[in-house]
Formats: sequence, structure tokens, C-alpha cells
Amino acid sequence: MRFCPPPKTPLRDVLPPGGEETLGAARRASSWLALLRPGDWATILFAAFAVAASFPLFWAGGQAERAVVRLDGRVVAEFPLAAPRRYTVTGPLGDTVIEIAPGRARVLSDPGPRQYCVQQGWLTRSNAIAICAPNHVSLSLSGRDPSHDSINY
Repeated sequence: MRFCPPPKTPLRDVLPPGGEETLGAARRASSWLALLRPGDWATILFAAFAVAASFPLFWAGGQAERAVVRLDGRVVAEFPLAAPRRYTVTGPLGDTVIEIAPGRARVLSDPGPRQYCVQQGWLTRSNAIAICAPNHVSLSLSGRDPSHDSINY
């Protein structure tokens, strides 16, 4: 059995009453691109480049200097990010292991069921945070610039 396309009918015969006005408005809306001149395109491209260039400049969290470990909202340890080390925090579910390397920190292991804080990986920016909610442990990085935190990214 062969597929036969429907016969071509004029669009005006298919449109509901008043549909010609809608079709005309759609055609007028699509023709605005023809009104753009080379200077308009240059302005649009410059604006797009300026927005793309501003991301690393304005939305960077800054250089992290310290790792802050909290248990139930209380600071239990604070370490500089200069030397490598491991720190174990005992929460309600068990031990959470924090690993610190020069310039970065991460949650190496956690007894929580979903492992979201472990999956977050290495934190490198100031005010970045990894929260192990079931075990009531959090790891955050702090630095000189307190402008943003990782929730705002």
C-alpha cells in the first residue's frame, strides 16, 4: 500500500474564519529580520560577546583560602587550603571524611544514602558548599570575597 500525500489545497481554504488576519500577523512578525542592518548585527554580536566575557569576571567566587567543616550548624574545624590532609567528622549516621588538597576540598565519603555531597566533587571557589544533609555535616570554602555562595550559581 502506497502513501499518497493529501492534495495541495490553498491555505486560505484551510484557515478558520478570521485566520487570514492571524496568518498576516505571523508573516509580518517573521519579516522583522529583513529590517536589521549590518550595524544592528554588529551591536547584537558585541552585546552577546560582552555578556559571555562578563561571566568569568563577575560570577567568579574568588580564591578560596579556608575549608570550614560544620556539624549541626556549628563549626567543628577550619583548615587552610595550603596543605593536604583528611579530616573525619562523626555525625548521626556515621563518619564523613573530608579531603583537603592545596586550593581545593571535597567530601571523600559519607554514610548518607544518596551521596549528593560526595558527587559534588572538588570545591575550588570561595563560598562553595557541599551539604551532607542526612549526616548533618557541611563543608564550605571561605575566602576574602563574601559576595556569592554556590547556591546563587
